Amino acid sequence: MRKRIVTLGEVMMRFSTPGHERFIQARNYDAEFGGSEANVGVSLAYWQQDVSLISALPANDMGRAAIRYLKTGGIDTSYIQVQEGRMGLYFLENGAMQRSSKIIYDRFDSVFSHFDGQDVDWDIVFKGVDWFHWSGITPAVSASAASLCLKVLQAAKKNGVMVSGDINYRRNLWRYGKSPLEIMPELIAHSQVIIAGLTDLANCMDIHDTDFGQACEKAKEQCPAIQVVSTTERDSLSASHNKLKGILWSENTLIHSKTYDMPNIVDRIGGGDAFMAGLIFGLMHRTKQEALEFAVAASVLKHSVPGDANFVTVEEVDQLVIGENVGKLLR
Repeated sequence: MRKRIVTLGEVMMRFSTPGHERFIQARNYDAEFGGSEANVGVSLAYWQQDVSLISALPANDMGRAAIRYLKTGGIDTSYIQVQEGRMGLYFLENGAMQRSSKIIYDRFDSVFSHFDGQDVDWDIVFKGVDWFHWSGITPAVSASAASLCLKVLQAAKKNGVMVSGDINYRRNLWRYGKSPLEIMPELIAHSQVIIAGLTDLANCMDIHDTDFGQACEKAKEQCPAIQVVSTTERDSLSASHNKLKGILWSENTLIHSKTYDMPNIVDRIGGGDAFMAGLIFGLMHRTKQEALEFAVAASVLKHSVPGDANFVTVEEVDQLVIGENVGKLLR
């Protein structure tokens, strides 16, 4: 059954060094588009859900190219504002073996960082919508983006929409004079489903427990709307070889997924977004255990796909969950 989903977030242009070249070596870059919330939306659209993105892009050819990319990915772009200004960028150096990947952001003063949503009728946006998704990246970008995020969350609540938030604490983004603890608790309070590890809960909710279950219980005490908290556990043997599993807390119970070995990673970027998309899809259509298994398997498969978005089918994810060989699936 198709569901209607709305996401909010910035779309950036990604520049990746060819192969595993370092920044200092690169003479050219592979260019494409990405962004956490857009990545989630593209996965869900690929799984035959109706997805709209709220965002802002520059009124130039780069903005138009980004809109074309989103449309190709199945995203409804009718809620994207086109304004004068610049697009946010990020640069990726893919790691290998024991050398970690590197990311450099260049998103200060982007069009999205100034988008306030004043001209949007949020009741129209959320009419008939089943789910809204946001991430902690948006309120970290600027004061305006944080205010916008709260405004959209309030509208989602008013219209009875289920809300998920990927808390996604990134220390280097909080540069406009506010700390996460001043902004994030109010946003999280509007969410029923959150993705948050212990570091996210410590920095965004001031919860410092080392036990995940206890930390989730305290998050629920602070924000009673929370129904589900989930996260992944990654064992990084090298930049090219990781192991991954998922954990889900709900009703004071912890659920664990099986662990996957990922020995030949192609692209780790977007793995968390693939997990988030899988969890949303699973919680809308399946049991909590099935949702967690689907989310982890979707994330594992994303590590085999270059670029930000996860172009794998529901059938491929389901086959991995039941133990099929990844290489056989993708031939």
